[in-house]
Amino acid sequence: MKSGKESSLDRRLVAGLTGKVREAAELLIGDEEVQALQEYANVVAIRRLNYNDHGPVHMRKVAINALAMADMLAAGSVRMSLESDEAGSFEDSKTAVLMAAFMHDIGMSLGRQNHEIAGVILAAPIVTRLLESLYPGEISRRVILRSLVLEGIQGHMATQRIHSVEAGLILIADGCDMEKGRSRIPMMLSTEPRAGDIHQYSAAAVERVVIGKGERHPIRISVEMSESVGFFQVEEVLLQKVNMSPAKPYIELYAWVTGEEPRKYVG
Repeated sequence: MKSGKESSLDRRLVAGLTGKVREAAELLIGDEEVQALQEYANVVAIRRLNYNDHGPVHMRKVAINALAMADMLAAGSVRMSLESDEAGSFEDSKTAVLMAAFMHDIGMSLGRQNHEIAGVILAAPIVTRLLESLYPGEISRRVILRSLVLEGIQGHMATQRIHSVEAGLILIADGCDMEKGRSRIPMMLSTEPRAGDIHQYSAAAVERVVIGKGERHPIRISVEMSESVGFFQVEEVLLQKVNMSPAKPYIELYAWVTGEEPRKYVG
């Protein structure tokens, strides 16, 4: 059964969506296999490995972040890769971004190592099934979108070189989910030091991450933290992902401890 937080994020995710993107969101939200994979991924991440949230709430937040950034790029007259390649529309790009973000961490159900590759294997038949429902009789469109979705999943850890703006948004959106609430449950369960502790404690210092319109570029990411340990999340996680992302030219990144001057990292 879904938590109240998940249901709230579902409503937030669907709000404002139209056309195929909305249809895709409704299919993903209602899919029992996707939900089960998300939930078990979190069991493995939190209870077995002592990592931060990698489950339904996290994946929904990443989807919301990624779609918001896609809209900001469009508002800034930046074309997505499918549009530049004349291989699809902006709606197609948003559909792929949504699907990739919503399933990007299901590979955690097998474990941490190479979970982005495991995620591609687990997601491929699901993506195929959902796209057949969304685009019956359009095999070329389904092949293109499936490839883009799987690129987004494969590339979200910055271990695999990606080449589309769409996949680059998944990479950055994932890194942006680092506010302190993400580390609350594993920190409550932890009784002794374990591998994921630095991620938990650094994330616990991050008060808020705001994704908004930039001054010189379409997107500005602002990270405010209560303690300097939060810079670990910015410098070792988010910045690494921004640097590997094809969407980097459109990003501004600032971070600061409350009461201090912001540090400019990108833009």
